[in-house]
Amino acid sequence: MIKQMLQRTHNVTMALILGLLTSFPVLSQSNLPSLGDRISGTVSLNQEYEMGQQFLSQIRRSAPTIPDALLNDYLEFVTYRLASRSQLQDHRLSFVIIDSEELNAFAAPGGIIGVNTGLFINARTEAEFASVMAHEIAHVSQRHFARGVDEAASARIPQLGALLASVLIMATSDATHGTAAVTAAQGMAVENQLRFSRSNEAEADRIGQDTMYNAGFDPDAMSSLFERLLAANRFGRRPPEFLLSHPLTESRIADSRGRAVRYPGKEYTPNLEYQFMRERVVAHYATNKAALVADYRRRLEDSETRFDSQASRYALTVALYENEQYAEATATLAPLLQEFPNRISLVVTQAEIFTAQNEPGQAIAFLERHLEINPNNHPLTMAYVDALIEARNYQRAAEIMEQHTRVRSNDHHLWYQLAETWGQAGNIGKVHQARAEYYLLVGDLMRAREQLQFAIRVNTDNSGSPAEEARLRQKIRDIETRQRERQN
Repeated sequence: MIKQMLQRTHNVTMALILGLLTSFPVLSQSNLPSLGDRISGTVSLNQEYEMGQQFLSQIRRSAPTIPDALLNDYLEFVTYRLASRSQLQDHRLSFVIIDSEELNAFAAPGGIIGVNTGLFINARTEAEFASVMAHEIAHVSQRHFARGVDEAASARIPQLGALLASVLIMATSDATHGTAAVTAAQGMAVENQLRFSRSNEAEADRIGQDTMYNAGFDPDAMSSLFERLLAANRFGRRPPEFLLSHPLTESRIADSRGRAVRYPGKEYTPNLEYQFMRERVVAHYATNKAALVADYRRRLEDSETRFDSQASRYALTVALYENEQYAEATATLAPLLQEFPNRISLVVTQAEIFTAQNEPGQAIAFLERHLEINPNNHPLTMAYVDALIEARNYQRAAEIMEQHTRVRSNDHHLWYQLAETWGQAGNIGKVHQARAEYYLLVGDLMRAREQLQFAIRVNTDNSGSPAEEARLRQKIRDIETRQRERQN
């Protein structure tokens, strides 16, 4: 399912790292306002947010990210649930899911929260997944990046970009990159900064567990995940990047376990939706789809609880889908849909099956009923768009997406697909405008400006409205202002 939605991917290169190292100005105590707050006298919340947005642009441009609307919607839901019970002052959060089986998660300044799909594989329960998210939110709420800038200034490290580069590498690299690449790019200075950030891990654990408990998640899941990760990598040649940037020790695990027992007792139930999301990821990465189908058949037959049976049924459904056994996938999903007829993840999955087996009409009719109940829902809308495209109704698909950009104006996957679909619909002016928005979100201002100039040319050639031309020219002026601000 994920593979049908993956966009173009790029490898992270040292050229990008060097670009980050030179894209941020030298920061010192003398040229930034002193706020006098308890955390950082160097970087304000707004400055962190702006730096975070530039960092996010680099991630979007340079790392293979997952456009799966169900996964992204789930990540946003869980993180906002945690954030609402956290110590965050600034709730402007941005999310990214990187297409990598490597276990990793990261927080960047300005509320950037990222995970690799490998986190879904390694976290067996929603509470374990939430423990990592709560930990990363704590890094943001305690402004550990701002503290790192203070430390960098006192140590006379000249480039703030080095800190962002180190986060970027550990966010996107596989086991052959990471800390070694950081060292190659910036030497021991960056290594010192990584050690400084690691000194905040205990604080992020403590505050993260408080956030978990307040948001209704079992705080003991943090230590259970840590224990399993440590045991799995105890004899490995090289641990995953997550364990390099979040080093685990026996004392750290014991501390998290000790804190967990101090919270008032609650009864926690497993979350079925998380298992659905996890199985989408597992099926996506399975190399032998037929073997996965056979394995999940046995798992469903051996299920002893209702919860296990439901999770196993969905797992078998997505395995059958990945193996292109569409009729059987529909039959397998049917009992779940009958039990949960309005569950969006199940509705979207059924629509994906219809579309994949060349029955987009069924998918369209099925989704329209549910969009009446849940207008503007992101996963339903994107499944609807995919079905319209499969039915070659490109004009309608583009119109739906353009309307959806009002709800998700910062979704670079949405703008990219919108540009492609306007091209299929034959509206070249709209292609250039959507491409401009995409380039803005990936931080390529020069290409964004160029696309708007193309759009103006198309508008003129087609005797378009003067008001439209004026609007496009204003957007170009806005981009030129941003370019000058970067240069300064």
